Amino acid sequence: MKVSGVFGIIATALEAQRERMNIIVSNMVNVHTTRTEEGGPYRRRDVVFMPVEIEGVSEYMKGVRVEEIIEDPTPFKVVYNPGHPDADEKGYVRLPNVDILEEMVNMMMTFRAYEASLSAFNTFKSMVTKTLELGRS
Repeated sequence: MKVSGVFGIIATALEAQRERMNIIVSNMVNVHTTRTEEGGPYRRRDVVFMPVEIEGVSEYMKGVRVEEIIEDPTPFKVVYNPGHPDADEKGYVRLPNVDILEEMVNMMMTFRAYEASLSAFNTFKSMVTKTLELGRS
């Protein structure tokens, strides 16, 4: 197994989790957005991960990448607020399908996965450094 392959696997994990974190933050920022360019409220988004082969590693070890960003099809929240500029004729407003608690849990899980990848990077870097030091002795 090539050293660059292991670092490649770790790099793909870090990049995928960074992209997922950006989507989570976007969801949280738009929790009250009732009007988008597409029309209607903001629709929650999520990422779909797919395995990716990394050159120089076993076929059983793979990296990860974001395959696509999907919109959550769950219905919008509807609240009665006749004074809101986006209220319909009956006074109801459609709000984004973003649940802040769910996003916070997703953020914590993403942070932990990112942290684990950084730990793997540091551990592997330490192993490579120690191996090189042994070779000099």
